[in-house]
Amino acid sequence: MTRPQEDFWKKRITKSYAEDNSQFDEKLGLLAWSQMLEKVDLNEIKSFLDCGSNIGRNVRFLGKFLPNASANIIELAEDPYNKCKKDFNISDSYLGPIKDAAFSNKFDLVFTNTVLIHVNPDDLLKSMQKMYEFSSKYILICEYFNRTPVMIEYRGELDMLFKRDFGKLFIENFDCEIVDYGFLWGHQFDNAGFDDITYWLFRKK
Repeated sequence: MTRPQEDFWKKRITKSYAEDNSQFDEKLGLLAWSQMLEKVDLNEIKSFLDCGSNIGRNVRFLGKFLPNASANIIELAEDPYNKCKKDFNISDSYLGPIKDAAFSNKFDLVFTNTVLIHVNPDDLLKSMQKMYEFSSKYILICEYFNRTPVMIEYRGELDMLFKRDFGKLFIENFDCEIVDYGFLWGHQFDNAGFDDITYWLFRKK
């Protein structure tokens, strides 16, 4: 079943969102990733899966930060999916929503960056389940935080952005432990695309 949120990203917002993400500050992006993975031995990460890559902003950052790790992606919209595959050395990929994705391999780091906020709440645990299954070690969730679930108007649209405590939902439903959590203040990190993002880093038990 296709959700209205999926149609929104596949058909209505794809071009403008990709344009918004075509410019970024690489130095700030690397600083953000060094903060989020500060408590990880980077030698453990031989592969990563970007769940919602768009045109590959974080693939580019991680290409610098983890140059020996293989890049893998999930992307819902066809044009950014194709651009990401064209611009970067992508080992494996899936075109479609996270909840429907399938891979034969597992990845050392599986992450989202402001993707779960756009997932229909009825599909949220299904998407998280896939992230958990795809990971061999770490899951990193970077989203907008609110203590209680709330819908926020997004680009003049209703039911396209949902804030909540994603970290609490994840740890209450999956066998994992918290490694680190923190906040990327937009005042510092806006130019790298991390605008007031709360992140949670989990390790599978």
